[in-house]
Amino acid sequence: MSNKAFADIELKGEATNIEALLAAIPYAGHLGMEVERQGRELTFIMRFAAHLIGNPRLPALHGGVIGSFLETTAILGLIWDAPLQQLPKPVDISIDFLRSGKPVDTFARALITKRGRRVANVRAEAWQEERMRPIAALHGHFLIAPDTTTS
Repeated sequence: MSNKAFADIELKGEATNIEALLAAIPYAGHLGMEVERQGRELTFIMRFAAHLIGNPRLPALHGGVIGSFLETTAILGLIWDAPLQQLPKPVDISIDFLRSGKPVDTFARALITKRGRRVANVRAEAWQEERMRPIAALHGHFLIAPDTTTS
């Protein structure tokens, strides 16, 4: 998604149309991503589809699919948390793959651990059947540009 397409969507914290933003990201559509709101908390869902399999022998989800799902979750979590002028840009991301992703729906949530004026630290976890048994975790630093048009 370009910053121009991003700017066309209303981005004002809680008023953010997160569903419209998610729909504007073609790769999120390819992953089958959806979002559920529970108050201020967002849970992202990646619906299982056969094209997400990386190892058909197990079968297991492709690591790149899990990584991009977590990265998208982290970015959308930052946008949801506070108004931004442009899309957050990854500075550095590391992903811990903890277990094989089974051929079932996968869930993820982002936690902003520190938000500075220019850089935000985010942790995102993905799980399947049990939230307490994550299949992968992302630790990332993102370059952010706060919305200076609102006060």
